[in-house]
Amino acid sequence: MRNLAGQFRALMTAAAIGFAAAPAAHAADAAIPATPEAGSFKIGIEPWLGYGQWHVAEAKGLFKASGLSDVQIVNFAEDKDINAALASGQLDAANIATHTAMGMVAAGLPVKIVLLLDVSMTADAIIAGKDIASIADLKGKQVAFEEGTTSDILLKYALAKNGMSIADVQPVPMPAADAGSALIAARVPVAVTYEPYLTTAMAQNKDVKLLFTAGEDPGLISDVLVVRDEVIKSRPGQVLAMIKTWDAALKDYNADTAGGRAIISKAVGSSVEDLNTAFDGVRYYSLAENKDALTGEFSTKTFADVEAAAKNAGLLQADVTPEQMIDPAFVKAAQ
Repeated sequence: MRNLAGQFRALMTAAAIGFAAAPAAHAADAAIPATPEAGSFKIGIEPWLGYGQWHVAEAKGLFKASGLSDVQIVNFAEDKDINAALASGQLDAANIATHTAMGMVAAGLPVKIVLLLDVSMTADAIIAGKDIASIADLKGKQVAFEEGTTSDILLKYALAKNGMSIADVQPVPMPAADAGSALIAARVPVAVTYEPYLTTAMAQNKDVKLLFTAGEDPGLISDVLVVRDEVIKSRPGQVLAMIKTWDAALKDYNADTAGGRAIISKAVGSSVEDLNTAFDGVRYYSLAENKDALTGEFSTKTFADVEAAAKNAGLLQADVTPEQMIDPAFVKAAQ
């Protein structure tokens, strides 16, 4: 979810050759069955807590409770691998960042966003020491961040919002895991990173503060569930059941947050203690919220903001539209 591999555009273009002429599939074209179709459903996932409700669902038997007999959660370590698996048809659906979904569709891969999973509020941020008080103060300063990632998007969005561009700062490219350390070591005055690195940096130096967070534009850094058009057309009942399962898992998580966080932390390979601040900085989206978002602000405002930020960061080279990418029929149909 955090990194967009350099091979992404070429990979998607090659994978899309066989799909380019495929007609768009929309669940609204036919009634969505309340009972899911038989057979397996394969969903790709990476170790990011924003996708955590699927782990809750698996641990609590919620897939079967929704009528899904064989959901296979396939784990990936890198974006390029999950992208390739989805493009080649090895997966039915995948959990990916919104800007990554845009890149897929721009490259010709027929997938649709059917669910908004989470948005980063304070889990992605620009941090600075006591001598930096505003984004305007970044002019001429060194800024550590990982290029081609959500950090890249956040920095360029913050600069643009304040009438500036990347040309107004001195980029210092480095992994997000190292950016906070560089700030603490006084090698740079500003860093862009995400949790748990944000909390680690602020714990080591009380002068380090959040200067600008993803929550300034909720959804700018967000994750979605995308499903291949062929699956939407041939197995809409399974897609609907998956959405119902996410909502059931989120309700379980809200009722027992400590237990849910323990399940998710174990699944992503970290301790609850290391991830608590990250959990606090992420907002999960329920079914009810999706019913508003996918036909409301996410579609009308957030989508355009993400598209513009992704283009500005050089991660998206072609226009995409909400109508082309978002299929709200499943959240509308879910009860």
